[in-house]
Amino acid sequence: MDLMERKAGNGLSTDKETLYMLGGVAMIVFGTGLILSNPTVRRYLSQLGLGNLAQAALPDFDRYLRLRNM
Repeated sequence: MDLMERKAGNGLSTDKETLYMLGGVAMIVFGTGLILSNPTVRRYLSQLGLGNLAQAALPDFDRYLRLRNM
């Protein structure tokens, strides 16, 4: 019966759930930015060579996008 009541509300509950989801995504992105702006974390990530991993993945990602556009 709850499902029928949700559909009768003109999608208001769906809109509310979407806003909650987007708010959660925004909080995750903001939190990640705060963590990555810390100099200690940046120094640790530079020691791990995370940039090298990203550079190695870019050609594969580019190839994927070209295949997807076909």
